[in-house]
Amino acid sequence: QVQVVESGGGLVQPGGSLRLSCEASGNIFSIYSMGWYRQAPGNQRELVAKSITDGNLNYGDSVKGRFTISRDNAKNTVYLEMKNLKPEDTAVYYCNVDGISIASLPFASWGQGTQVTVSA
Repeated sequence: QVQVVESGGGLVQPGGSLRLSCEASGNIFSIYSMGWYRQAPGNQRELVAKSITDGNLNYGDSVKGRFTISRDNAKNTVYLEMKNLKPEDTAVYYCNVDGISIASLPFASWGQGTQVTVSA
C-alpha cells in the first residue's frame, strides 16, 4: 500500500505565491511519475504539472510560466511552486504518484487533496 499526503494549500491574494508539497510512502519499489492535478467545483479534474522520472515535465496550458514542479527523489517528494496566482487557480489540488510496489505490482495513488483559494 502506498500513501500520498499533500500539504501547503491555503488562502492567498491574487498575484501571490504558494508552495505545495506531496510525499509518497509505503511499499514503493520505484516511482515513474509524480504530478499535480486540480479540480474546481463543477469542473473535471485537470492536469496541472507532472514530473516523469526520465526528466520530462508536463504542464497544463493555463499554468505554464507561472507554476514550477520539482522533485526530491531521495524523499519521494514532489513540490509545486505557484506564482502570480489568479482567482481561476482556485481548486482542490491533488497529488498523483505512479510506480511499482515492492510486490512488483503497478500502483497509481492519489492524495486526499489540499484546497487552494485565490481571493482578495
